[in-house]
Amino acid sequence: MHATSRNIVTNQPGPHRDLARRVERALRHPLRKPIADHTRAAFEQADAWLQGAAGAPLILDAGCGVGLSTRRLASRFPDHRVIGVDRSADRLSRDHGALPDNALLVRADLVDFWRLALAAGWQPARHYLLYPNPYPKSAHLKTRWHGHAIFPVIVALGGRLELRSNWRLYVEEFALALEQATGETAAVEAHDPGADCLTPFEQKYHASGQSLCRLVATLPHAPGLVPTESNEEG
Repeated sequence: MHATSRNIVTNQPGPHRDLARRVERALRHPLRKPIADHTRAAFEQADAWLQGAAGAPLILDAGCGVGLSTRRLASRFPDHRVIGVDRSADRLSRDHGALPDNALLVRADLVDFWRLALAAGWQPARHYLLYPNPYPKSAHLKTRWHGHAIFPVIVALGGRLELRSNWRLYVEEFALALEQATGETAAVEAHDPGADCLTPFEQKYHASGQSLCRLVATLPHAPGLVPTESNEEG
């Protein structure tokens, strides 16, 4: 299969100079964004579905898009429960075949969903961030997950966290943020999915001959990493 997709173009020569300050701010100041009612309702339904699984380990497919990755992960890990979360009803409604019994697709605001998951004590065995929009302009740092106020929550959920991207700098920045937050070093490595692509984006980038990379980190469940109103530092 041949495909053509544009390479990432950025005005950054290296990791963003403001990254450490953004991560430090996220670690010190709680996220005060109100949780949307529709996400709270969606989370309650997902939580009830998960609780009915008799202790099956959880895989969280964050930003699952059309849900193809959720389906493929559910097939690869039949003894797990796989929850794919995306904010777009249109993407989630696209036909990519039957949803396995051990998979669930949820329309929700991911930032809110992560916070609710941590508050409910969820501890995913595996947590995937697959080909997020990298926001390559320097001015977009705040919209990358490692530059966002939600970053401590992502890390605090724990489990085997895997990030994949076609923009190596994005993954390198995430690794720097992870080391700053936890003290742990995670290697950024080249990734060749071969015929086992998880998402349509991965398929397209791989078929276009782009260099793909990933980061894998095994993290403890660490709710204390997330700042609260009571321990906020000025």
